[in-house]
Amino acid sequence: MIDFGFDKIALIGAVALIVIGPEKLPKLARTVGHLFGKAQRYVADVKAEVNRSIELDELKKMKTDFEDAARNVQQTVRSEVDSASAAFQNDWNSATAGLTDGSIGSDNHIPYEPAPLPPPSYSRPKKNWRLKRGAMPQWYKQRHGIRGRAQSGAARVARFRPPGMGR
Repeated sequence: MIDFGFDKIALIGAVALIVIGPEKLPKLARTVGHLFGKAQRYVADVKAEVNRSIELDELKKMKTDFEDAARNVQQTVRSEVDSASAAFQNDWNSATAGLTDGSIGSDNHIPYEPAPLPPPSYSRPKKNWRLKRGAMPQWYKQRHGIRGRAQSGAARVARFRPPGMGR
């Protein structure tokens, strides 16, 4: 890149002051600054777009890798479940083979009955009066004169004191 030091910039400024003149130099400097700013924004936008496209490609690649890994795990789990199911079915068939061959007579066969459930134990009902008072709607409390907030005796006297007496 071009190396501009303070002395070179001062020399360019002096030549521009002589060639362009002091009346047009501020307007020209503003215009050059605006154009330079637009160029910088354009370059930054292009860099950002390139970075976004690179990140998008990386995300797509990561997504496909993740989907492949998930598919492999699913296939592995499915094969393990199938093999376990087959082994269980084989063991079940071998365990129940003696029961279905007719060695137990139909008149000796006692059907399976589940054990009766124990009776429920008694628990006294919970009475929480604070919860019941809190569940009351505010409009109902106001209409029936139920206090909503606790108030000290002195505060209550001061509240209901007639306007002409004291304080």
